[in-house]
Amino acid sequence: SPSPCSPSNGSSRTLSASEMYLFDTGGQYLDGTTDITRTVHWGKPTPLQKEAYTRVLMGNIDLSRLVFPSNTAGGTVDSFARRALWDVGLNYGHGTGHGIGNFLSVHEWPVGFQSNNVPLEAGMFTSIEPGYYQDGEFGIRIEDIALVVEAQTEEKPFLTFEVVSLVPYDRNLIDLSLLSPEQIRYLNSYYERIRAHVGPELRRQQLEEAYDWLQKSTEP
Repeated sequence: SPSPCSPSNGSSRTLSASEMYLFDTGGQYLDGTTDITRTVHWGKPTPLQKEAYTRVLMGNIDLSRLVFPSNTAGGTVDSFARRALWDVGLNYGHGTGHGIGNFLSVHEWPVGFQSNNVPLEAGMFTSIEPGYYQDGEFGIRIEDIALVVEAQTEEKPFLTFEVVSLVPYDRNLIDLSLLSPEQIRYLNSYYERIRAHVGPELRRQQLEEAYDWLQKSTEP
């Protein structure tokens, strides 16, 4: 019999442009492991869907751009990914991230943001993946992989994250009025990085339709 994760005629259904679609993707390659989640809506999202998505994105950005002292435990900074949701009484019931193994597990212990995870150190790879779920209605998760790196601060050593997943977020679901100027600046520099790294590769492979989509999806 098929596993619960396998598609079957009994459980499969047609995707609709009138609902949200969450896809968690990744693979294991000779030069690394990927684990990335995006949520999209191809039609007209409800005001709640749009606000919840935007607040999940705000949490993703706030944790990704955080500067913190070295030897900080992951659990200490977990709330930065949740604060924008907490502000309006929303939350999610899973961990904010997990270590990423290379030729090991995609979920690699003991890195992460829970109370029993080890302190963060430069060189660690972790996912950053806040979300929001409404039972029976829709689910949102925005997951990137980030490398822990030394921050450019006067006092050493402080750490921050360098996001290495290069996939745009869904513009259709972002309420710009909720974002701070710093969050918008972060988004724009992230989009510039995606264009610089991914654009030439799509051109090299002559994937013009994908290239056009990328340009449209990474406009400032």
